[in-house]
Amino acid sequence: MSTKAFASQADLEEKKVTFEQLSEHAWAYTAEGDPNTGIIIGDDAVLVADTQATPGMAADVIRRIREVTDKPIKYVVLTHYHAVRVFGASAYGAQQILASQDTYDLIFERGEADKASEIGRFPRLFRNVESVPPGLTWPTITFTGKMTLWLGKLEVQLLQLGRGHTKGDTVVWLPQERTLLSGDLVEFDATPYAGDAYFTHWPQTLKNIAALKPLALVPGRGPALKGEAMVQKGLEVTGSFVSDVYASVKAGAAAGKDLKTVYQETYAALKPKYGHWVIFDHCMPFDVTRAYDEATQFADPRIWTAERDVAMWEALER
Repeated sequence: MSTKAFASQADLEEKKVTFEQLSEHAWAYTAEGDPNTGIIIGDDAVLVADTQATPGMAADVIRRIREVTDKPIKYVVLTHYHAVRVFGASAYGAQQILASQDTYDLIFERGEADKASEIGRFPRLFRNVESVPPGLTWPTITFTGKMTLWLGKLEVQLLQLGRGHTKGDTVVWLPQERTLLSGDLVEFDATPYAGDAYFTHWPQTLKNIAALKPLALVPGRGPALKGEAMVQKGLEVTGSFVSDVYASVKAGAAAGKDLKTVYQETYAALKPKYGHWVIFDHCMPFDVTRAYDEATQFADPRIWTAERDVAMWEALER
């Protein structure tokens, strides 16, 4: 049997939430490495990016929004399709749910499998999963490349800057305030999950984010990044992790080593530098498996199912 508890099943400790203002219109809801939510409070409406895992968890986000504004929450943005990001959506009563067409396509192709997979991985985040309405969370409006919303006079851009964490990744950009909500393209003090990633694309996508020169950034996990230096550090450490994983895996695969050997070698190589990050032990088996796939025969990520998750974990961790 596996010596490590599967995925995040041993992670049962409650996290301290921080709700802080980053710029005139942008707020960050962060929770010590749990999935973050970004909030834009415009002139006439509120936009929420990444909804939390369940309506019950979303209720805490809404409570904090209501402490600072009574404007209607008109828009929910899905930065990507993962269940911990989208299944709280119903709680907000938004008029529109916005996502890239690529994200819509991923929901259609693998949303049900991903839902079952993530509920198995994150029991604490999904502990009141019965509050999630039946079915999947579907966007009502999709876009490709760029979409602009106007919340009164506030310009909000939804941008696809490249593949990385998934093929559908969207960032929310406030050009007037140079504030960015990155979704899981950027993490800080938290391990990037790369089970659905494009390792060869992700570093360039981070450079595309850097080219915007954000002054503040809400990452997918970890504390909000304030000031150009902190934003740059967040981009750098995320890029370093992605590159280090892929370099190690690619070298092992090129040498003809099997997945388990490559996993053990890559884990050992990266643990000294990144092992203190949140969900490191959770992510590494998924990340190395995807990197090995990409380095060998699968340009696009294979679908994770609850059954595949467990089989992979047993094969690599026992």
